[in-house]
Order: sequence, then C-alpha cells, then structure tokens
Amino acid sequence: MSIRRYSHRAGLLAATAVAAGLTVCAGTAFAPLPVATAQPSTTTTPFTTPDTDNCPERDSPPPPIDASEVPTPGETAPAALPIPDPPIGGKQLGGCGVVVPQGAPPLPAEISATAWQLTDLDTGKVLAAKDPHGRYRPASCIKILLAATALPHLNLDTVITGTQDDANADGTRVGIGPGGRYSNDQLFHALLMASGNDAAHAIAAQLGGDEATIGKMNELAKSLQALDTRAATPSGLDGPGMSTSAYDLSVFFHKALAIPEFAKIIHTEQFDFPGYPADPKNPDDKDHPGFAIANDNRLLYDYDGALGGKTGYTDDARQTFVAGAERNGHRLSITLLKADVLPIRPPEQAARLLDWGFALPAGASVGALPDAAPSSDSADSSVALASPPVAAPEGDSTHSESSHESLRLILIAGGVILVLVLLLGARQLNRRR
Repeated sequence: MSIRRYSHRAGLLAATAVAAGLTVCAGTAFAPLPVATAQPSTTTTPFTTPDTDNCPERDSPPPPIDASEVPTPGETAPAALPIPDPPIGGKQLGGCGVVVPQGAPPLPAEISATAWQLTDLDTGKVLAAKDPHGRYRPASCIKILLAATALPHLNLDTVITGTQDDANADGTRVGIGPGGRYSNDQLFHALLMASGNDAAHAIAAQLGGDEATIGKMNELAKSLQALDTRAATPSGLDGPGMSTSAYDLSVFFHKALAIPEFAKIIHTEQFDFPGYPADPKNPDDKDHPGFAIANDNRLLYDYDGALGGKTGYTDDARQTFVAGAERNGHRLSITLLKADVLPIRPPEQAARLLDWGFALPAGASVGALPDAAPSSDSADSSVALASPPVAAPEGDSTHSESSHESLRLILIAGGVILVLVLLLGARQLNRRR
C-alpha cells in the first residue's frame, strides 16, 4: 500500500472542533472532532471476522441492541424484504461466505468486516465478496443513496435558511444554526464530508420532508435493482426496517460517482462552512462564525489514488465504510459492513482489500453490478481467473451444422435456377435467329 501522510491533519481537525463547537453523536465512524467521538469501546471488539457461511443475515439484519427500531405507536415494523431468485449480480453472489476468483491469492489478514465487496468501477465486475447480499444496517453510508437521489433535483446555488429543526437533528451534526444561510453546495459538502445529519434534514426538507425523501430513496434503490435496501431515515440513523447489503452499497456508490458534483465533494479534504447569527431572543447569544470542516474519510489522506467515500457508525450497525481508489487508470471500490476498529480500523481494512484487488489479473470476477450482470445461466463462467475459450454446447453445434446445411441447399437451388434461366435465354435467342 502506498501511504502519504498529512502533518497538518491533526491541527486541522482540532481547529475544526474549536471553531465549530460541535457535538458528535453516533452516526458516523470517523467524525472530524477529536474532542468527542462516536467510536465504540474497543474492549469487546472481536479480532476475527464473523462466520457467515450459514447465512445468519440472509433475511434481515441481526437483532438491534437498542430501541432505535421500535415502531412508533400505532405502527408495525415492516416485513423483511423478499430475497431475489436468482441472486442479483450472478449465481456466485448468492452465497453467504467468501467468494473469490479461481486461483486468487489469499485474502488480506485482519479483516473484521462481517460483509464486504470489492468492485471494478470501470467494468461493473465484482472482483470478490463476503456475504454480498446479507442484510445489514448502513448507518451514514446511506447518505450516498440520499445524495444520488437529491443531487439531480436540487440546484447547488440555491440558498436556504437553517431552522431549529435542522439544528435539533439527532446524531452527528455539522453545525447548522437557525437563521443561517446555506447553499445546497455547502449542505452537500456537510452531508458527505462531515456526515451532518442536520444537513441531511435540510436537504430532505427540500424534497418534501423525511417521509417523501425516504420514499424517493427507496424508489431509486429499487430501480437500480438494489433489492436488499430499505431506507428508514435519510441520514442513516437506525429505524424500523432499515436494511442494505455490501452489494447494494456498491451499486449506490457506482451510481453516485457518475454525478460530477458527488465525485468532487467526496474528494475534498477541507471546506469552509458558514456560521449563523445570534439568537435574537437570547441577549447573551452572539453571532456564530464560520468554520472549516475536514473530510472524515481517513483513506482520502492516507491512500494514493483515493477517490473518496463515506463512513458510518451506529451502535447497531457498527462500523460501515465505502471508498474508491484509482491506480494506473483503473478504479475499484470497496464496501464494508458491520466492521470493528480492531485489529485494524476500517480504512486500513479497505486499503488492504484494495491493494489485493488491484493485484488481480485482468478479467477476474465473481459477478457484476446490475448494468453489467451476466445472465443466471452464464454467471459461473465469470469465476475463473484465466478465461479459456468456452466450447459451444452440443445444442449450439447442432444448430450451427443445421445452418450450414440450409445454406448449402439454398446455394444449390440458386444454381439450378440460374442454369434454367440461361437455357431459356439461349432458346429465345435461337428462335429469333
């Protein structure tokens, strides 16, 4: 792995925290504030990847450990999403354990993510995966789907006024204040760089509110054949029925990267965010100045060719992570779900899997994203690293021979007709003479 270090990062993060005076809650894995982090205790973190061979999360995520998914009074929790048959992306992706191309080298050690997927962003091929269609909670990585939903419909130059409801958003907040003036460009930077749930609320308000936005997000997911996904909140906070998969997050990232504004924002390391005025009802309050925010994706700073990505964390989802990188003109993405910070942090796990993926021979794959997915009958042929010529099935050979015989008969008949025409022409010529 090629590493590049930024000595100014610690100072930048400290300055960000001091200037913003922010509160960080569960909702992102790598919030850019050292004063209060959302990281879980490391005393109980497992050191080995959980075994998924028996498909424990085939239908739905594991039971929650808190009350975040309890339905509101009068409502019931939605049923588990149907399991597509055949699996989206190819037969090999229907398994729940590790799937790699034939002849691939051993996978990197110390990968604690319960599910993950490595994808070729240029071809749409899935290079390797673990429990790719297992259902897990996305945490703030669902903001990728929110961005893909909202960016095509919102003008980045439009300016909105922050509200108290924005400021009161649960979870991680970038620091929107009531009365502040924010362009959509600034809101999307806060959403994707600092995982601001207050920014998610302000964006969703322009799409008709949380419920309308959730509906639009789920419609887009369905249209992309991301059928393991049900968004329950725009921000990624856990809610009844919340679900996604490593495969679906790869689909969302692939879709969002095609939007130039998204690609630019996730690659931004630092951004100036505006402040907001003093509360006129509070004589002791003063104007809140603007401040710098730093991208909370550490891979962007440490990995050569990093394209950017998204981090996430809730108590139920654990660590989630999506990132992309480019090497020698070749782009890959990695998605991690239900990971932990030990033995190594998710960005380091992602870096090892990306290095492993970039070293694979051209053509290696175990499946594909929907737009490039093989048919269910031919999915197995994509598994081998080397792609030898595939012999035609007997039915195809018979069909080919039949076609050749038909062509031969047509040529013979055509020749006979041509001879008859010439004879008739000669006969007419003799009569005239």
